[in-house]
Amino acid sequence: MEPCSCDTFVALPPATVENRIIFGKNSDRLCDEVQEVVYFPAAVHDNLGEHLKCTYVEIDQVPETYAVVLSRPAWLWGAEMGANEHGVCIGNEAVWGREEVCDKEALLGMDLVRLGLERANTAEKALTVIVDLLEKYGQGGNCSEGSMVFSYHNSFLIADRNEAWILETAGKYWAAEKIQEGVRNISNQLSVTTKIDREHPDMRNHAKQKGWWDGKKEFDFAAAYSYLDTAKMMTSSGRFCEGYKLLNKHKGNITFETMMEILRDKPSGINMEGEFLTTASMVSILPQDSNLPCIHFFTGTPDPERSVFKPFIFMPNISQLIDTVSLTFESDDPVKKKHFQSKPDRRHPLYQKHQQALEIINNDEEKAKTILDDMRKLEKGVFKEMESILQNKQLDMDKVVNLFTQCTKDEIRIYLSNISS
Repeated sequence: MEPCSCDTFVALPPATVENRIIFGKNSDRLCDEVQEVVYFPAAVHDNLGEHLKCTYVEIDQVPETYAVVLSRPAWLWGAEMGANEHGVCIGNEAVWGREEVCDKEALLGMDLVRLGLERANTAEKALTVIVDLLEKYGQGGNCSEGSMVFSYHNSFLIADRNEAWILETAGKYWAAEKIQEGVRNISNQLSVTTKIDREHPDMRNHAKQKGWWDGKKEFDFAAAYSYLDTAKMMTSSGRFCEGYKLLNKHKGNITFETMMEILRDKPSGINMEGEFLTTASMVSILPQDSNLPCIHFFTGTPDPERSVFKPFIFMPNISQLIDTVSLTFESDDPVKKKHFQSKPDRRHPLYQKHQQALEIINNDEEKAKTILDDMRKLEKGVFKEMESILQNKQLDMDKVVNLFTQCTKDEIRIYLSNISS
């Protein structure tokens, strides 16, 4: 089985409408991995010298962390994608190249996603947080819960209300590209070439010492640190190129619904199927008008074509997202251990009902149409409400505080009505 990565997209004016930045990501992971949607409120950490346990290693805690909403594999501390209360969004991709991947346990790329969101109120500050942590603690460790060893370097797409950054790494070395207009995407290959706006201070010298760059021609990060022919990147049939084509197809008219359709596209490979599949998806609306709320949509379930994008808006006193938080059953019962093959059952309530409904969809054409029609009807109704909020600049505080939770319950009701009938 060839390990695969994901796709992350951003579109900025003038490629979008209504002066909005649109962020989107598919998380492509092992097909049996459950992804949950979780919320963590802002926090103050008064204990000087306090340590924070990430997936594998402990690091120094900071005095204050921001509220975050995350879509993450349920077994680990970090996240594949998420947003914070200041409108910063981050998604990461697995990348490989000439620099050797470290098997030693360190910070995972997914840990760095969460840390960037918890500690930065702009996209560029999040980049700084990530590269500082990379320098201090390194990146490495198994990115899979099971016996499969799945380790990689990471690239990141970081966006806020004003701009976006592509950060790509090779061990401790990195290069970053600032995006202020148009469209950009990342996939499982290095894509920062000659436009480098920030970089590791020793990145060029390291490439020269390794013989990857002669020190004379224009420096190209992807050409130096990967095996790719960067001249062919945009003409290949890979997902990076296909994703860029989809973005450009709608350039000038990209909306959040356009981004969702891109994430649902199967012919391009963006919406993956098989042993690696799209286990969860996210789309965010980041209005450049700071008087408008940022809106973040998450599926929390596999295959966006057969999932509902549910909205989340940061508000005071948000209730916990119970129906998308995994239920972990650790047991000494030998029968249960055998059944789970030493892996706990991490299926959250939404995931369980979604999978039951998916089985019906795959086996009953008539019921499939009913379920999918009801899902799209729910989604369209929510989209209309969100557009109204953005146009009218009015929030019903009591309704919005439980927005994601209520939409999740409505989705579960659709599944239950068809499972029981």
